Amino acid sequence: MAATPMPKRLPEPIINENAKIVLQRRYLRKDTEGTPFENYRELFWRVASSIAAEEKKYADSVYTVSKLAREFYDLMTSYRFLPNSPTLMNAGTDLGQLAACFVLPVEDSIEGIFDSVKHAAMIHKSGGGTGFSFSRLRPKDSVVGSTGGVASGPLSFLRIFNCATEQIKQGGTRRGANMGILRVDHPDIMEFIKAKERDGELNNFNLSVGLTEAFMRAVEKGEDYELVDPKTGLVSGTLNAGEVFGILVQKAWESGDPGMVFLDRVNRDNPTPAQGDMESTNPCGEQPLLPYEACNLGSINLGLVYAAGQNGHDSEIDWDELKRIVHLAVRFLDNVIDASNYPLPQITETVERNRKIGLGVMGWADLLFQLGIPYNSQKAVDLAERVMKFIRDESRAASKQLAKERGPFPAYADSVFGKADLGPYRNATTTTIAPTGTLSIIGGCSSGVEPLFALSFVRNVMDGDRLVETNPHFETALKNANAHSASLMEEVAKKGSIASMEFLPEDVRRVFVTAMDIEPMWHLKMQAAFQKYTDNAVSKTVNLPNEATQEHIREIYWKAYEYGCKGVTVYRDGCKSSQVLCTGDSEEKIKKDDSIVKDRPEVIYGFTHKVETGLGVLYLTVNEMDGKPFEVFATIGKSGRSITAKAEAIGRLVSLALRSGVTVRDIVEQLKGIGGDNPKFMKKHLVQSIPDAIAYVFESRYMQDRPVSAGVTALHRETCPDCGSELVFEEGCHICKSCGFTKCG
Repeated sequence: MAATPMPKRLPEPIINENAKIVLQRRYLRKDTEGTPFENYRELFWRVASSIAAEEKKYADSVYTVSKLAREFYDLMTSYRFLPNSPTLMNAGTDLGQLAACFVLPVEDSIEGIFDSVKHAAMIHKSGGGTGFSFSRLRPKDSVVGSTGGVASGPLSFLRIFNCATEQIKQGGTRRGANMGILRVDHPDIMEFIKAKERDGELNNFNLSVGLTEAFMRAVEKGEDYELVDPKTGLVSGTLNAGEVFGILVQKAWESGDPGMVFLDRVNRDNPTPAQGDMESTNPCGEQPLLPYEACNLGSINLGLVYAAGQNGHDSEIDWDELKRIVHLAVRFLDNVIDASNYPLPQITETVERNRKIGLGVMGWADLLFQLGIPYNSQKAVDLAERVMKFIRDESRAASKQLAKERGPFPAYADSVFGKADLGPYRNATTTTIAPTGTLSIIGGCSSGVEPLFALSFVRNVMDGDRLVETNPHFETALKNANAHSASLMEEVAKKGSIASMEFLPEDVRRVFVTAMDIEPMWHLKMQAAFQKYTDNAVSKTVNLPNEATQEHIREIYWKAYEYGCKGVTVYRDGCKSSQVLCTGDSEEKIKKDDSIVKDRPEVIYGFTHKVETGLGVLYLTVNEMDGKPFEVFATIGKSGRSITAKAEAIGRLVSLALRSGVTVRDIVEQLKGIGGDNPKFMKKHLVQSIPDAIAYVFESRYMQDRPVSAGVTALHRETCPDCGSELVFEEGCHICKSCGFTKCG
């Protein structure tokens, strides 16, 4: 529908510096040259007016379109609520695909499998992420009746999906993200569990094992359980449940993959069981969906519903304001369903039949800071339940109001609500707690229901400048305690945490805890508290220190099951630094001996590789010993002395590393993806900087069989390919706190 004209006196939104970077890179509409042709006010009005325009369809609406458009605009520009990224990007545009989460079926036929590959490509191109269950596929080495051959199994096709994703650029802003799920009783489950034990495998997928309650009972009793061939429905073998669970724990300890989804629990909360079982979730695991179903999401900023105490009263939550926001947000998200152009007719049909929306939260850590409540406390867990119950109850009340104006969702009569006569509701689900990596940067708040990853951090900006950014509530607390100083902020930025700073007031250290300060079980208790009153699921990462043991992860997985979570993701800090190398059934830890710098012989031979960079032509001379690179010389033509000096310095350091026994792979991992101000395309490859060019030469000459992902540090902590800052793992995904880059959308 046509958007409402923008009022002349519409106020300009206040945009923080990080939000400007994110909005300019990802959300402002651009011309063919990549230059934005809308400003921040026009962006938010485009979204608000186009979503409000859907109100024209409903004669019984309590709003006029112009009034609702202004309310939506104020709601977003005050950052009290923000919709998911595809809505901000595409509302009011020709593309018009506004949903973030999709699940596609993978049928047990070549035609069905490649239909799903094609459909996933269409969804990725439109800006969405996809989830798949590969549980319907017959196991590896099964006989294929039509050809007399043998099946290659789910993992072979999962790799095809991964490769296809690699080729699709979502809306010109990000690559597609996927979730791959396999039931624990599938005969190929062990191959699936080990699928990502080598770094770089299936890099476009999050993996989760679909666990059943029968399996968990077998784990508890130490019993075997049955593997079932999905093609025949017959038992094809057994495995010991305890051993499988142990390997699942081991792999999660090594690399964070795979996670867990409790399928029986997910389907107990399926509001429309007559339409089939839910087999998979979206990429970050918070949105279980039926095949060919989508859901649009949005988040309320809880940090902005804090009510400071007055006249001797304690600080609290402004419940009336939270209610107002919830009701407006539910109307917004229901309108998004009508406004969205879905990439497949099957998706349009399923979405319109069930009209699922997912209203969630962000800014939870900010609210706790303001209330003076430690994240790792029972008081915080109790408040989480209270807040989420309020949001669930009010979102359902809002959905009932919409049903009066517009009618219930078409499948209502056959839903659990219709059978129990609980409605009518406009939406089959109303609540989801989704990742808010980029939304929280725009809103200037903490992510989702996560604790802060760091109280202060350094952001690298143009011309090598460093900008120390600090959580405003922490800064205020320090000033109130007369403990604030620039040098302290620098120190906090180095450490991220104040847990060891005993010179600071005890109440400040108690309240301002970060993700790595918090015992893992408090992470899990918080997830369970929000899950209790969430229709769909909760995106949350249980962060662990590097020294955490497999027994810690085992306990987390088991408690997640006992606490009623629908899934769980763990991430051990720097876990990939101890990733195992596997050959057949043998495993050995990576060990690096102290290196000795080798002497250079008098005569050595090599080659010179010419690389076009944005700073000029780089001539990289690589000399070899025994067929391996031994030293490099980097010279760059037509550049100033500063660039020449930098190229020479990088060459010297790489040479020292090579002569000290550092592997080519380690060097490439350090240099690949480092960004620069003048990137340049060369033979279908984007050369981002001089270090990236050196990595390109090394990788193309010595590592053609095993390419590596860009930007991995010495502890295998990935760095942002856009700005070079370190990525953090929270809400089930790697995200950049500086520029908003995310692997999951």
